[in-house]
Amino acid sequence: MDNLNEALEKLKLASTDSATDSVESCLDCLLKALANNNTEASMKIQEMGVLPLLPTLLNPQSSCTPKVANIIAEVAKNEFMRSPCVEAGLIPPLIQLLNSPDQEVLLQTGRALGNICYDSHSLQAQLISMGVIPTLVKLLGIHSHNTALTEMCLIAFGNLAELESSKEQFASTNIAEELVRLFQKQTEHEKKEMVFEVLAPLAENDVIKLQLVEAGLVECLLEVVAQTVDGDREEDIAQLKTASDLMVLLLLGDESMQKLFEGGKGSVFQRVLSWIPSHNHQLQLAGALAIANFARNDGNCIHMVDTGIVQKLLELLDRHVEEGNVTVQHAALSALRNLAIPVVNKSKMLSAGVADVVLKFLQSEMPPVQFKLLGTLRMLIDTQAEAADQLGTNGKLVERLVEWCEAKDHAGVMGESNRLLSALIRHSKSKEVVRTVIQGGGVKHLVTMATSEHMIMQNEALVALGLIAALDLVAAEKDFVGASLVSVLHKLLSDERSAPEIKYNSMILICAVMGSEPLHKEVQTLAFIDVVSKLRAHENKTVSHQASLTEQRLTAQS
Repeated sequence: MDNLNEALEKLKLASTDSATDSVESCLDCLLKALANNNTEASMKIQEMGVLPLLPTLLNPQSSCTPKVANIIAEVAKNEFMRSPCVEAGLIPPLIQLLNSPDQEVLLQTGRALGNICYDSHSLQAQLISMGVIPTLVKLLGIHSHNTALTEMCLIAFGNLAELESSKEQFASTNIAEELVRLFQKQTEHEKKEMVFEVLAPLAENDVIKLQLVEAGLVECLLEVVAQTVDGDREEDIAQLKTASDLMVLLLLGDESMQKLFEGGKGSVFQRVLSWIPSHNHQLQLAGALAIANFARNDGNCIHMVDTGIVQKLLELLDRHVEEGNVTVQHAALSALRNLAIPVVNKSKMLSAGVADVVLKFLQSEMPPVQFKLLGTLRMLIDTQAEAADQLGTNGKLVERLVEWCEAKDHAGVMGESNRLLSALIRHSKSKEVVRTVIQGGGVKHLVTMATSEHMIMQNEALVALGLIAALDLVAAEKDFVGASLVSVLHKLLSDERSAPEIKYNSMILICAVMGSEPLHKEVQTLAFIDVVSKLRAHENKTVSHQASLTEQRLTAQS
């Protein structure tokens, strides 16, 4: 420690007259002390006030510079030394050194900046604003043969890419080409993983997704999949997962997805299709998720249904009724749900037996599967009266929907159950479906749905309730009274925030329930006529017209 004190004193003197030899020996002593006991030596360096002297020693022309940068890198391994390094003004001269042609200087400078800014988003953001990203990308291109420098750049990219503010800067460089070129050169698993760790956060940006596709990353990923799909080593399994996950991520960008779809004739699209019948669960999952991503516009969906993808997905789901891989079930149902959105696909998918296969998962206890199952059925029956009738008279389905309408721990499942219950009635307009819903105890949930914070759900509930009242008021009367339907309608009509269509459908429903004596009494008790008469002045003509009609009805039956 005495030697360290002496070296620090000498360094303070030597730094003022720039005597290179004496400075160098002092730096050697500091590096030795740091290697021996980093924490203690760092504290001493701080106490002796040496940090503020270091910026002047970070001279691009000096032979001491790599050692100074190395000392900063070692000192900044300690969290308590990072703020003092910033306060000593070390960041600007270090950034300047990134333009040095000397590879050792670059390496130690990169380490120093990385350690100072480690785990600090604000300091990393400062580096980004000082233009460090284009400089590092350029370095990667120039020094891609230098393993240590390449790794330093990758670690820096990995840290900086986590910040949203970095994506725009990365997108303005040729990072995609450089990373793909680097990836192609790697043979070792660890090195590929390092590149993957940078690619994943960068690929979250849509512009960079397209750049990576254009740079040929997809072909690299397909090659990794082909090489590892039959491997049973841990690293093979890890690489297969990373490569297929990244492939799916690239498809989340509209432009990159469409480029790879190529009108359904793209080689990448065809390769991904071949993953679905695979025996490897990871590939099945990635294949189904890829189809779900390709199915993000009507044109793609129509093409895929016409070319037989539905059958592949149904076969996959059939294999997982027993095997029960939840992630694969969820992904395949997501794909089917998206494919069912275009109107022309619905009847084709129903004829292919999609509803029957989906119903096999009715007993699933996994909320993500339940959610997608409900969404798929709801998409399928939209405008399909026959299918809605068939499903709506399925007692087991309605029973399960009513059960899920109470799944308060899973808002998504609860919401979708309510929406499907309503859709079965709205699209079938069938008395039998209405009766099945009443017998299954679904009415009270539709009344609750009418109070949802989402207008679309309120409206769907009111239309379904209107159909129930029109088709079988006698059977529904008891449930309407029990669920305080009239009171709910009064609140909706009185609430200024209610949308015009909510007010309109509420008045339609009021007129529909007037045929029931107990409900009629409730309407009179709550003085609906006052609320409705005010709505005659509503700015929406449809609402004001319906208010006039409803007022006449209420007056006539008072």
